[in-house]
Amino acid sequence: MKMNFCRVMRLMALRFGEQEAIVNVERQRRYNYDEYHRLTNRIANALRTELQVGCGDKFMLILENDNLSLMLFPVVFKQEGTVVMTNLRDSIEEHERQLDLVQPKVVFIETRLLETYSALLHSKGCTVVAMDEIPEPQKYPEVRAFWDLVEAASELDNDVELDTDEHIFMLRFTGGTTGKGKCAMYSIDNILASRDGGFINFDLNFTDATRLVHVTPLSHGTLITFFPTFFAGGTNLTMNQLNLDHWREVVETERVTHSFLVPTVLYRLLELQRALPRDFSSLKTLIYGAAPISPVKLDELVQCFGQIFAQGYAATEAAMFISILDKAEHRSNDDAAIKHLSSAGRATPGVEIFITDKQGKPLPFGETGEIRIRCKAIIKGYYDNPEATAAEFEDGAWKSGDLGYIDANGYIYIVDRVKDMIISGGFNIYAIEVEAALQAHPAVLMAAVVGIPHPEWGESLHAEVVLRQGVSVAAEELIAHSKNRLGAYKAPKTLIFVEELPLSVVGKVLRRKVKEKYWQHMDRKIS
Repeated sequence: MKMNFCRVMRLMALRFGEQEAIVNVERQRRYNYDEYHRLTNRIANALRTELQVGCGDKFMLILENDNLSLMLFPVVFKQEGTVVMTNLRDSIEEHERQLDLVQPKVVFIETRLLETYSALLHSKGCTVVAMDEIPEPQKYPEVRAFWDLVEAASELDNDVELDTDEHIFMLRFTGGTTGKGKCAMYSIDNILASRDGGFINFDLNFTDATRLVHVTPLSHGTLITFFPTFFAGGTNLTMNQLNLDHWREVVETERVTHSFLVPTVLYRLLELQRALPRDFSSLKTLIYGAAPISPVKLDELVQCFGQIFAQGYAATEAAMFISILDKAEHRSNDDAAIKHLSSAGRATPGVEIFITDKQGKPLPFGETGEIRIRCKAIIKGYYDNPEATAAEFEDGAWKSGDLGYIDANGYIYIVDRVKDMIISGGFNIYAIEVEAALQAHPAVLMAAVVGIPHPEWGESLHAEVVLRQGVSVAAEELIAHSKNRLGAYKAPKTLIFVEELPLSVVGKVLRRKVKEKYWQHMDRKIS
């Protein structure tokens, strides 16, 4: 089906015109629906004309939330190019690998990164656009200024029509068992499923009164809450980094109704609210994901904030609420309720979730196997990677790599992972990537990286390292080495030295053996 999203947005602007659509908290920018429509027309038209981005071309975003909110929907639907999303926290080495894979024509970047990135981007043949005023423009004569481009562009609707099922409007990087991020391909229908999933799960209560503040990266999980908020006529507010004191101030002053946080942040929030209470009476829905919530902490959270918590299960390959644990189920007054808190909730109506054995044969309720998912949100595959696409998608279903089961009441339990992915504080981290960084240090012979239980983060990144004979190095030095290569959030939080690691008959490190000793007596093998 083809659609013209300038017309779609024009109708929304007529309906919601004076209501706030976007609030960029840190840059103090506010746009109502009419203003946002005209602004995104300008950005889309600048891409098409001045920057010459057309069908098949790509433009990459290395941006924080304030600027991402201007470059996402509906800009990406009002022009023919494909947007490439990145994680601003990734290292420059990772961004270079991504550049080489997708070869974007244009890169939009935070102005503060120009000194580090401009030479690299120009060497790749990219046109570079800085999002804020360039303090020393003479140093960067080839860099384009975003707001100059916007002001020169037309604010009129254009005639772009896109096929919502076939057009690949977005590429976004995930991770893989090789440790190198795969590049997920999204149709328009794939991402609009996040809108539908938000509405179908009525307990989330997306309406024109919704004021949702995004504090985790819009390039990742919180993106799926952007669309239901927007299409309901609500307000998307953005913050660029998590500062809980600032978040609390924003919630109070902006009368925020919704937000997305990981459990560890909820626990810190609880402590702050007890010590220095603020008026959170506007807050109706706190969505969390990536880890289950502690039953003990839940009681304290509900007593403090009320029964406003909902858990969502989603993935890069299925960008919608696949399942939800509703607010009313966040209680711990009986054994069944406590059990449900360790689940990922129940399937969103219309989503097909089933469990299979290793051969792909469906298993009955209660039996553990691989979780497979079919729904409108399932991506089109991996860019320039037919082997991975063939391996992870079968008969329209995504093979999630999660091991789990569905009980007789439809609750979905995730008990382990087929893939070596670690979720720590809401971020997906792949063991082999961290191991490779450690092993790049001249003192390291071998390393194994696993997720170990952590009371707040769900899993904490832990490394066991075998040093080269006759060489010594401090654990702190290896952790700092990892931070420099991968970024702080991918570096081990703890590291110990061992004489040897468990190996298979072919000499491969058996991470599961390393992991087992840390997860003994734990019912759930992941967070």
